[in-house]
Amino acid sequence: MSNSCKIAIIGGTGKVGRHIALRALENGYQVRMLVRNPEKLTFKDVRIEIVEGNVQNLEDIQKLLKDCHIVINTFGQPIKEKPLYSSVTEKILGLMADLQIERYIGVTGGSLTIDGDKKSFINRVGAKMFEMIYSNMMIDKKKEWNILNQNEQIKWTLIRLPFIVDSAEIGYVNENLTDMPGTKITNQDIATFIINQIENPKYVQKAPFISN
Repeated sequence: MSNSCKIAIIGGTGKVGRHIALRALENGYQVRMLVRNPEKLTFKDVRIEIVEGNVQNLEDIQKLLKDCHIVINTFGQPIKEKPLYSSVTEKILGLMADLQIERYIGVTGGSLTIDGDKKSFINRVGAKMFEMIYSNMMIDKKKEWNILNQNEQIKWTLIRLPFIVDSAEIGYVNENLTDMPGTKITNQDIATFIINQIENPKYVQKAPFISN
């Protein structure tokens, strides 16, 4: 896969997404972002193609994905809203299959527990607390995981994150497939890690934990 490839970014205006877009440009990729309200963009770059639309609208996602080769999904929403993660991911994967786009990279919280995890006691307690306090969101996040885990067509990676710090890049990332290796990570380190996964098969069909 060459760097002339185009990346579709969902959630590109968020804490992490804007840095993903910039890292992608730095690495020579073309970038297209879905934005609900372009006038509210906190950063602008003439090299970024903007598609105005809503992530719940299938036609808007289709416009975003057309002619793209990679999809990066960092969609986020306020905790009190009805969770849409699983439905958004399901729409994206369906359109990717139709458009023959193979590579998908998404993010979720470290509180997501899946078969094969070997979380430490404190991380198990934290995950259980999230499941109790944010039960609707965690049910939907688990549904999103099941949708991905059952998909054998797409080369997907779901990255599990700790607390995100809005800060400069530290330059190293701890990785683990069965337990969260730390309590926090900078948004810029997440962005670099995600871009590095585009052509790296290490975590295809896997859900690694990362932290600083």
